[in-house]
Amino acid sequence: MNIPASEYKRVVIIGGGFGGLNLAKALRNKKIQVLMLDKNNYHTFQPLLYQVATSGLEPDSIAYPIRKIFKSYQNFFFRMAAVEEIDAVQKVVKTDIGEVGYDYLVIATGTTTNFFGMKGVEKHAMTMKTVSEALDLRSLILQNFEKALLANEEEQESYMNFPIVGGGPTGVELAGALAELKNHILPTDYPDLDIARMKIQVIEMQDELLKPMSEKASAKALAYLEELGVNVMLNKSVSSFDGKKLSFQSGEVLESKTLIWAAGVKGNVINGLSDEVINRGRYIVDRSSKVKDYDSIYAVGDIAYMETDLYPNGLPQVAPVANQQGIFLAKNLLNLEDGKETKAFEYKDQGSMATIGRNRAVVDIGKIQFQGTIAWFVWMFIHLISLVGFRNRVITFFNWTYNYFSFDKGARLIIRKYKRDR
Repeated sequence: MNIPASEYKRVVIIGGGFGGLNLAKALRNKKIQVLMLDKNNYHTFQPLLYQVATSGLEPDSIAYPIRKIFKSYQNFFFRMAAVEEIDAVQKVVKTDIGEVGYDYLVIATGTTTNFFGMKGVEKHAMTMKTVSEALDLRSLILQNFEKALLANEEEQESYMNFPIVGGGPTGVELAGALAELKNHILPTDYPDLDIARMKIQVIEMQDELLKPMSEKASAKALAYLEELGVNVMLNKSVSSFDGKKLSFQSGEVLESKTLIWAAGVKGNVINGLSDEVINRGRYIVDRSSKVKDYDSIYAVGDIAYMETDLYPNGLPQVAPVANQQGIFLAKNLLNLEDGKETKAFEYKDQGSMATIGRNRAVVDIGKIQFQGTIAWFVWMFIHLISLVGFRNRVITFFNWTYNYFSFDKGARLIIRKYKRDR
């Protein structure tokens, strides 16, 4: 990999997501060599992927080059590589571009989509975990309407039916964005289609939306979606999808050519470590983020399973956890280098929020709960300042402002046609 030798110990970080990014930033210009590995050369702000999928933002608004983030850092190196295996005995990471040794290894690979063993869903459903997947979904949504123009009335319905499985923040926010397309934009784009026949469903197997949030937030999110014309189906479990029909365990069937899957995630586990250190698809770590049974291997973010008194089933798989763990682990690694004791991580819950279209959002911050326009502005502010790069913040703010006053989303482009190859 052509990583120069150094007098300092080497920290290899696998993954350029929130956890890996904040860890590397916290090690800036310290007496330690940092090597980051990622299969992409950019960091993705995943909370806004749904806006790329629904034509609200272009992908370069939420993605930022990793090399540019760290351009002024000393002793930092980046290699675009897919990690294939970890050899904990030799302290080597094996990738598709070669091998590299480490003194400390940090796994920050995040999650991938969990289909819960349903092969038909895995083969035919659309997911939204990466920029590429969001662009594929954007293309498919627009292609569906182009095809609906040419179809008979019965087939039109299946092209304009968009079931979304999963009532968490991703599913709720995506449904709200699709509803705004239906209500404000698509009727003008497709005047020769009866857009009123377009259907959006949110399908949730539990009895409420946004389960981790307050009951008030859940109820308000439901009300907002119904105001927008979204059909919310609670206590419904999917059994199969064949690309044309969505079947439920209750026996019901829904005709649709597009199923959007936002129902669950599982850890991006890497080959090489013992199965005994994996729980629910995540690496078991102690309060210092060290992986069980391994002295020099750590995990942060969604891939890390860390139990605390308040979270006996593991910390939630959300960005604030990854951010805080990355920064905290950097301090612990520096403590180790200085011969000091490591400390135990304490997660500071900064609250939860979700937006359901224009002027509609729900926010829970401790015991403080509020909804509506103020919550929507809070949601926008938090997401704007969390974006990486001044340019991305400016472009996103401009797009949001333009969209708000014009009821328009300018990124309705089929740059590359989506074709199912599986």
